[in-house]
Amino acid sequence: MRAKKQRVAAYGVCINENDEILLARWLGPNGKRWILPGGGIDHGEHPHDAVIREYEEETGFEVEVLRLLGIDSELREEPDRDYHALRIMYEVRIVGGELRYEVDGTTDLAQWFPVADIGQLDRVPSIDTALGLYRTTPAAGILR
Repeated sequence: MRAKKQRVAAYGVCINENDEILLARWLGPNGKRWILPGGGIDHGEHPHDAVIREYEEETGFEVEVLRLLGIDSELREEPDRDYHALRIMYEVRIVGGELRYEVDGTTDLAQWFPVADIGQLDRVPSIDTALGLYRTTPAAGILR
């Protein structure tokens, strides 16, 4: 029987007035790729709180959650296990802090990119999913 792993994480989509999105560069097992700032939810932590914490850890920015965009669920078979990623996606807005990079974490860089140029980046597919949700989710959403 194959091992099973489930990971629940919260991610934030932040698009500024210049139609740029803030991304973090993930130090993944297959090399560096761009991701949405965010990450794993600690035991007992609310996803709303997790995205705020993770965003600050990876970008230096303090954010507020504007709306729940949706949930992305991905099941994939890996060589040693069945992996289930459950991603809770929020729209966030910067309310403080300043851009800085994470040290000794899972990312090493945070950077703004024009949304129109996302297709040219080496990125994880969940960015495209999140942008689709951002464009189609009604303005009123669940915050907590």
